Amino acid sequence: MARRALKLASLTAAASGIYLYGNKFLDPSDFGVVRVGRTIATTALITYDYLTSLRSVPYGSEEYNFLKSQIKELFVSFEYTPLGAASLAQVHKAVLQDGRTVAVKIQHPKVQAQSSKDILLIEVLLLVVKQIFPDFEFMWLVEEAKKNLPLELDFLHEGRNAEKVADMFKNFDFLKVPRIYWELSSSRVLLMEFMEGGQVNDRAYMERNGIDVNEISRNLGKLYSEMIFVNGFVHCDPHPGNVLVKKCPASGKAHIILLDHGLYQVLSESFRMDYCRLWQALIKADMKRVQKYSRRLGAGDMYPLFACVVTARSWEAVNRGIDKSPVSASEDMEIRSNTATYLPQITQLLNNVPRQMLLLLKTNDLLRGIELALNTRASASSFLNMSRCCIRAVSKYQRSKSHSLYRKAQISLTEALSLWQISLYELFLWLKGSQLGNWVIALLRRRHHSMY
Repeated sequence: MARRALKLASLTAAASGIYLYGNKFLDPSDFGVVRVGRTIATTALITYDYLTSLRSVPYGSEEYNFLKSQIKELFVSFEYTPLGAASLAQVHKAVLQDGRTVAVKIQHPKVQAQSSKDILLIEVLLLVVKQIFPDFEFMWLVEEAKKNLPLELDFLHEGRNAEKVADMFKNFDFLKVPRIYWELSSSRVLLMEFMEGGQVNDRAYMERNGIDVNEISRNLGKLYSEMIFVNGFVHCDPHPGNVLVKKCPASGKAHIILLDHGLYQVLSESFRMDYCRLWQALIKADMKRVQKYSRRLGAGDMYPLFACVVTARSWEAVNRGIDKSPVSASEDMEIRSNTATYLPQITQLLNNVPRQMLLLLKTNDLLRGIELALNTRASASSFLNMSRCCIRAVSKYQRSKSHSLYRKAQISLTEALSLWQISLYELFLWLKGSQLGNWVIALLRRRHHSMY
């Protein structure tokens, strides 16, 4: 069955290729730092592939009708217009003979065969640019493409990632990951459970469907904090097309649906611990530790710039404490103008930090974009979730390195107290913002005035 589905990949991709390019069904978020060079190089070639594929199987011909009959053997219905499309693949909705509604992800024709040539072309072009501009520091783009592109092209690898993350977060009842139908999948065609919902940055959709935007933002932050700080297995493409939300009619709970599991970053233990401690220092505005862990992560003397890049906040806000005040319009303007001013230094910084950091920075930017759209950016709950995860991750690491039962117990007690303090502070913030809290504060004030 998987082989049959694979045979149909070129036909279905070709049949909807003109729709893709004629209607510009592309999401700008697909063109991240790692993908931009590859996308520029392949767009013209993919377009040519579609046109030649369509010519090779003329509409209404005997071969066309034969392949269409093959599709009918697999599916009761198959929607040729893609639900979504990007530079590597597109997704179609279909119904199997047994009645299951599925999403069929099909790789574009010849992308796999062309990818090595594209990487070589990008490498040559970057080397030429490097010769003309010796200060050009983006050769790491080629290294990242060589490492990540083959993995993204293997849909079986994507399926394994989906199952791994579903098992890893099975206790998160708000998270849904589509089930993979292995018997119908191959390296170029992936069949999975069909799930639909609104995009995670669509505030209007959430308001229409009674979904709490703050709950979604809080749960998304919780999910990614667990991925980054605790598990070190990070979904690195959370653009809005890959993260959907839907309210369950039965339970009334809002679900986050995580799609497209082709690009993950596995963080080393040493990197993860340094990153945890950096964020703990940033949240506490402990500049000595910010400097220490920024240097350990490759920033060197550019640690102030590194702290600003990681947090997307100004140096003044970092010194004051990033949880002390929300981002203002003037700070956003300052960051945008400084980005252009410090572009050479930012380029050098990106060249110096560990490669693991690059996809994390992209992930952080995408998540901030979602928070900005939902108007929940830099909320207290996001910092509290991060603090909890950092405390748990560091405590777990310390226990694993200790051979003394007394020391392990001491670490566990310190962890419990720290988590309790965060919960207490969270309760304080909730009371402060609730009607009950306002009533208690007003009562205490009246009692205070009556005493004097």
